[in-house]
Amino acid sequence: MVKLNGVVKLLVFVGLLMTMLLGCAATQTSESTGGYIDDSVITAKVKAAIFDEATLKTLQITVVTFKGEVQLSGFVDSAQNVRKAADVARSVNGVVSVKNDLIVK
Repeated sequence: MVKLNGVVKLLVFVGLLMTMLLGCAATQTSESTGGYIDDSVITAKVKAAIFDEATLKTLQITVVTFKGEVQLSGFVDSAQNVRKAADVARSVNGVVSVKNDLIVK
């Protein structure tokens, strides 16, 4: 078995650590692990806030979050509910912007 001196061990460790950290880094089209968790929390909070709103509770609204931008999609029964869902989503802490793709059916 080959024995490595302390400097070589340190260099190998630092190299492995950097590889792991770069593997978790965000790009324009993907998120870091921490960013993904943050977005999951935002999504859950937006869904809960929409469900707590009596006029929106029974409607089919899908919520997806990427880097703090919330996308609403699905169907609502009035233009007023399209606006209300966006307002509710914007009021959630951590939401950077809202893309509202809701459709009135």
